[in-house]
Amino acid sequence: MMTRRLVLLLTLFALLLQGCSLLRRAPEPGAKPASLPKGAPRNLDAIPDAVPRKEPRSRYGNPETYEVFGRTYRVKRSAKGHVERGIASWYGPGFHAERTSSGEPYDMYAMTAAHKTLPIPVYARVTNLENGRSVVVRINDRGPFVGDRIIDLSYTAAHKLDMTRKGTALVEMRVIEPGDDSPPPAVPRPTTTASTRPAPSSEIGVSSRFLQTGSFSARANAEAMRQQLADSGIRNTLVREAQIGDRTVFRVQVGPFDGALEAEDMIERLRIAGIPDARPAHD
Repeated sequence: MMTRRLVLLLTLFALLLQGCSLLRRAPEPGAKPASLPKGAPRNLDAIPDAVPRKEPRSRYGNPETYEVFGRTYRVKRSAKGHVERGIASWYGPGFHAERTSSGEPYDMYAMTAAHKTLPIPVYARVTNLENGRSVVVRINDRGPFVGDRIIDLSYTAAHKLDMTRKGTALVEMRVIEPGDDSPPPAVPRPTTTASTRPAPSSEIGVSSRFLQTGSFSARANAEAMRQQLADSGIRNTLVREAQIGDRTVFRVQVGPFDGALEAEDMIERLRIAGIPDARPAHD
């Protein structure tokens, strides 16, 4: 009798453990939000906007023309009076501390941005036309190179415009000069999309042919992201070792791509896979 009771108790205990394990099952595979680097500021809203000041053109990042994914972009000689409406996006953890086109390290917590053709550095007021929020950023990088997007914002700038969850927003960007305290534009949304699109670029040659999805100080973390991409069906990936100052980093890149349309399709696939800020890799 005691033996039978003991067997019954052990069976019940095993069933109880199995039930607990089912309750604690691993999360379903799918998109994973990018984690923020250690030391992230606690209050991003307290980070002040960029303050326009007179600066010479950057020694780097201002060629007369340059090519990305088979498209040629011509850098403007002057930014004065530049106003543009279109889609803004943002880039963050995958590029934190990486070199920008101006040669400066990218700080996702600074009030900075990237633009395809404005001379750098330059300052601009960016207004989210969907909610009226406005920030001032210092443009020191190149991008974005996706569809009709007109500006790539730092993580903090995007946070202050309340667009990090959605990933993009319809904005107006207006270049401002030192001492310019003009108010943000009225919020009414434009009724046509034609004016939001940048002028088409001529298409020649191929230069940057890879998208970067992350940069890590440990190879194991880079390989983990590569596995995440493979689990999402994205297999044309590689890990490249690079030296930034005295740091060794491991960059996860996807490609190569033969043209802009192919790269844009992959950017959308990466967004669905939980990587919203992939962008062309710097050489």
